[in-house]
Amino acid sequence: MDLPRIFTIRESSHRVHNPITTDKLATLGRALDPEPGTRVLDLASGSGELLCIWARDHRITGTGVDISTVFTEKARARAAELGVADRVDFVHGDAAGYIADEPVDLAACIGATWIGGGAAGTVELLSHSLRPGGVMLIGEPYWRRQPPDQDTLEACHAVSESDFRPLPELIEQFGSLGYDVVEMVLADQDSWDRYRAAQWLNLRRWLDRNPDDELSAEIRAELTEGPARYARYEREYLGWGIFALMGR
Repeated sequence: MDLPRIFTIRESSHRVHNPITTDKLATLGRALDPEPGTRVLDLASGSGELLCIWARDHRITGTGVDISTVFTEKARARAAELGVADRVDFVHGDAAGYIADEPVDLAACIGATWIGGGAAGTVELLSHSLRPGGVMLIGEPYWRRQPPDQDTLEACHAVSESDFRPLPELIEQFGSLGYDVVEMVLADQDSWDRYRAAQWLNLRRWLDRNPDDELSAEIRAELTEGPARYARYEREYLGWGIFALMGR
């Protein structure tokens, strides 16, 4: 049980595996201002940056669950680097269907709502781990602009326009599920650039070191075509944000 190797190659230098920066994660932490001892569950926690910096800055405790062995080890190393390994732990496992042994104060799935079959299913999954009155964090794409054609949809990792919603409709969806949106931090185009462009450098450095690897042709094609496709489509049409929700 693990992520395909190309994912960990592509994002080998990333601390955050979404188009959001560490500074924006810190901004969200300051906005929510969790009390010391707040218990957090982060499903699909990646390299653990949210849990680690919030444990350092706000003294939360927490558990992260991620399917990637590489990212889980990076998360543990990051916790040790920041001196918070006694406050957060990271579990290698499938986050889909994971429910905490005891209710937590804050439950998160940031940028991986496929674990619940979409935003609605992930909200339902997280609700089983969240105490009454707790805060839920969902990271989710939305349309910045209406996609004009199938090429745009596919470049934005969508099959149809209904795969994502415009920002107002996404917020309304959370309301229809019985939740108030109480905070949000949105990626901007610079956030997207830092996420995507860092991938290109990772790919090029890997390719230079591994020209004969079985993945080299796939990675060469991605590096050749990806930057212009990103600039033409994803950067212009796709937004992304983290939304803090509280049940009504």
